[in-house]
Amino acid sequence: MTGQDPTGPIGIDTSKPHPARMYDWYLGGKDNYPVDEEMGKQMLALDPRVPVMARVNRAFMHRATRWLAKNGVRQFLDIGTGIPTEPNLHQIAQGVAPDSRVVYCDNDPIVLAHAAALLRSTPEGVTEYLQADVRDPATIIDGAGKILDLSRPVALSLVALLHFVSDEEGAHELVRSLLSELPSGSYLMMTHATSDFTPEDSAAATEKLKAAGITLALRSRDEFAGFFDGLELVDPGVSVVDEWRPELGEPVPGQENGIIPGYGAVGRKP
Repeated sequence: MTGQDPTGPIGIDTSKPHPARMYDWYLGGKDNYPVDEEMGKQMLALDPRVPVMARVNRAFMHRATRWLAKNGVRQFLDIGTGIPTEPNLHQIAQGVAPDSRVVYCDNDPIVLAHAAALLRSTPEGVTEYLQADVRDPATIIDGAGKILDLSRPVALSLVALLHFVSDEEGAHELVRSLLSELPSGSYLMMTHATSDFTPEDSAAATEKLKAAGITLALRSRDEFAGFFDGLELVDPGVSVVDEWRPELGEPVPGQENGIIPGYGAVGRKP
């Protein structure tokens, strides 16, 4: 959308960058504004591999979804969906199990504007879009419960999302609240950026985003693992994001050029 009316469509704030639109810019998409591109360029100045990191997170989502679908999961709740980039989660899940049901959830109006791309389900399955914020788990569960059978296992997807939610906002409590509404046999699939490997660049990125009104709450390996307390981690447990079951997908060009500063894991609710 770069180049359109700078005021943007109703409900879309183009005066400051938004993580979903920055992510779209990293992936080479067109659904972003000059303010997103400018902040994206500032992030690239700190670490030119940011677009690789974005693609690595997408690749993890593909691999984890594929693993879950192959292991019997037929319902997915994807929070922080972002602007549609094919293949989407439902295409991976329904490619394995055509009867899979998927609820997407995001808080950016621009994602809602593209929701039709998220709703192209197989005839046997269902996809639906919910406009809501991860900080409002009750609304999410209420909306998801109209589409998903919450008495049966659900895979909760939080990919590249929780590093935008601070401890003060109760990030760990939000995850526990969401999982508490899902039955035994449900899963949490998640990735999260970290400063463990690039502390100086990470500190600079955090400050730049803070100045633009975006929270970046980078967490350590132990802090990330805390999201999975009480869950049974799927082998190989907490991994650097591109090292989680790489055999289930294709490597992302560029991921071999140094360690990816993020973690990924999948855990099962007993």
